[in-house]
Amino acid sequence: MKIAITGAGGRMGRMLIEAALDADDVVLTGALDVTGSPNIGQDAGAFLGRQTGVILTSDVPKGLEGADFLIDFTRPEGTLKHLTYCEERGVNMVIGTTGFNDAGKASIARAAENIAIVFAPNMSVGVNVTMKLLEVAARHFSRGYDIEIIEAHHRHKIDAPSGTALRMGEVIAGALGRDLRECGVLAREGITGERDPSTIGFATVRGGDIIGDHTVLFAGIGERIEISHKSSSRAAYAQGSLRAARFLTGRTSGLFDMQDVLGLKDA
Repeated sequence: MKIAITGAGGRMGRMLIEAALDADDVVLTGALDVTGSPNIGQDAGAFLGRQTGVILTSDVPKGLEGADFLIDFTRPEGTLKHLTYCEERGVNMVIGTTGFNDAGKASIARAAENIAIVFAPNMSVGVNVTMKLLEVAARHFSRGYDIEIIEAHHRHKIDAPSGTALRMGEVIAGALGRDLRECGVLAREGITGERDPSTIGFATVRGGDIIGDHTVLFAGIGERIEISHKSSSRAAYAQGSLRAARFLTGRTSGLFDMQDVLGLKDA
C-alpha cells in the first residue's frame, strides 16, 4: 500500500510514520506538515534515526504524488483541504480528524461518492469493540439507569467533548431510539434541577499527557456499571489506521467507519 501521512511532524503523525515504516505491506510515499513547521525539509524518518527518502513538505500535491491512500489526523479545515485534492486525484482517505461541523461531515460524504473513505473519530480496535459493547448494554439499561460519559485527554486537545465520546453517545442514543442532539447534555453549571432520566450526560477532563480515557457509566438504584477504554499509546490508533487502509484496498468509492472495517455491524 502506497500511503501518505498528514500532520507528519506531530505526535500522531510520527506514530503513523513509525507504524508505516514497520509494516511489510506499506510504502511511505509522502509526509505533509503545515507551512512554517520546523520539520519541513527533513526526512520523514529523521526522528527515528532512519532515512526514508521521503521529505516532509507543505505542498499538498507534491505530498500526494504516488499515493493510493492518505491518512489524515489533523484539524477539520486542513482535512477538508486535503479532501479536495484527494478527490481530484483518486486518492482514498483514512480520516481520524475530529471536530467537524455538519457541513464538514456533508463534504466528506459527498467526496465518498468518488473516492473510498474510512471516517471514524477513533481508529483503535479496542475503542470500536467497546462501541459495540455499549450498544448491547444500552438496550438492557434503557430504563432505570442514568447514562453519563466521562472522557479525559491531554492539555493540547482542541475540541470537547472528544469525538470518541460523542460517537459513544450517538451509539447509545441510537440503541435507545433517541437523537443525541436532543438528549445530550454537554455541560452542567449552576442550579440545574433534577436530572432528566432521558438525557445522556458528558463530562470533560483536560490535563497533562493523557492520551485518551473514556468511561460510560450506567448508574441505577443499588448498582452501577462502568464500561471503560483507556489508551496508553497512540500506537493503537496508528495500527487501526493501517487496518482501515487495508480495508479500502480495491475500493473506489464509499463512506465507511471502523465498525465496517472490523465487521462489527453484523456482530
